[in-house]
Amino acid sequence: MNDPRSTAAMQAVDPDKLKAYLKTYITRALESQQIAPEDRRQVVTQLLEQGYQSTKLNLSPGLRDTVFKVILDELIGFGPIQPLLDDPVITEVMVNGAKEVYIEKAGILMKSTVVFENDEEVLRLIDRIILPLGRRIDADSPMVDARLPDGSRVNAIIPPVAIDGPSITIRKFLKEKLSMEQLIEGGTMTKNMAEFLKACVISKLNIIISGGTGSGKTTLLNALSGFIPSNERIVTIEDAAELKLQQPHVVRCETKSPDTEGRNAVATRDLVKNSLRMRPDRIVVGECRGPEALDMLQAMNTGHDGSLTTLHANTPRDATSRLETMCLMAGIDFPLKVIREQIASAIDVIIQQSRLKDGSRKIVSITEVNGMEGDKIVMTEIFTYTQSGTTTDGKAIGELKPTGIRPMFTTRLQVAGYNLGSEIFGANSLQTPKSR
Repeated sequence: MNDPRSTAAMQAVDPDKLKAYLKTYITRALESQQIAPEDRRQVVTQLLEQGYQSTKLNLSPGLRDTVFKVILDELIGFGPIQPLLDDPVITEVMVNGAKEVYIEKAGILMKSTVVFENDEEVLRLIDRIILPLGRRIDADSPMVDARLPDGSRVNAIIPPVAIDGPSITIRKFLKEKLSMEQLIEGGTMTKNMAEFLKACVISKLNIIISGGTGSGKTTLLNALSGFIPSNERIVTIEDAAELKLQQPHVVRCETKSPDTEGRNAVATRDLVKNSLRMRPDRIVVGECRGPEALDMLQAMNTGHDGSLTTLHANTPRDATSRLETMCLMAGIDFPLKVIREQIASAIDVIIQQSRLKDGSRKIVSITEVNGMEGDKIVMTEIFTYTQSGTTTDGKAIGELKPTGIRPMFTTRLQVAGYNLGSEIFGANSLQTPKSR
């Protein structure tokens, strides 16, 4: 293959010129080949080695590896942001146009040093991400949600709705789920709280995990699901498959986006309805965000105990209000009191998860849903987090502790074999009446 940038022209070893030459070499070679997606990395790597050998250069191993990695990132990876995706400490990558790339590390947002040449390079990256997934994005359809092959969630948005340039948000998929022990060590909860939640899961209580974006809801849901007995049939329903259940009998379901003509979508509500025909012992919904909440509540109220799900809300009280709103989205003209009765009857526990200002993620409340009193849902807080201040370096100072009140469903825990002592709920915990 001939190119005006020959060996003699590159003896000074200008890295940019070398990269440009090798990219041109590979691109031209690929034009004449039909390569399966799974073979692309191997073929590009071989062509890269051939192109480098054709230059007759003898770079130091460090420089050679750097040049090779940059080219591979651009041709088969995700370009400038690939090093961010490779960093195990970074949990989220946010591209706000060509010159603004932010990351989340240890719960803290910060600006990275990565930049793109221009918005066109960002648009090319978006196309590279979504085209293999059978998705499209253009001026008529300027937003897209997708899941990368490794499980990471990606959202892209382009002009005209993205005013300051194309934007990409990638929530990285954690290959190893955090165990309950790791969450305790990290300060998300105490050992007593973990023991209580284990008893709630095994006793088949219906549990809602509430919290804001990035507060750790899915991480906690993953950890709690580990307590589900291995002899139960579990159906999971997610927008993007993130749950990593280890039980042998799991049916994983994922929503389907509409095709290019806007048809043939499969929504969360469709999957929740279908799951009831699958003889589940447990239904685990990754996130309730719409009318499927009504179907979920009806499932919980008709014998499908032990269901778990998450939703976006800032407090347990807000979580019940959010459930009301989502049920109304189903388009069924139920009186509000009937919906609240459904919620009060179906939900046993609301776990409130929060990301504090220092980036740490904590369970700030575990609340029992007791029932109805007039038109109001009655709730009792069993565990709470109280922040008393911050350290000089901005770390939160606070305490996770029981409120001293036993839940009304204590008898259900006992039937399942859990006689939790008073030390779990506080030394002077009150004995509650029999469970509802």
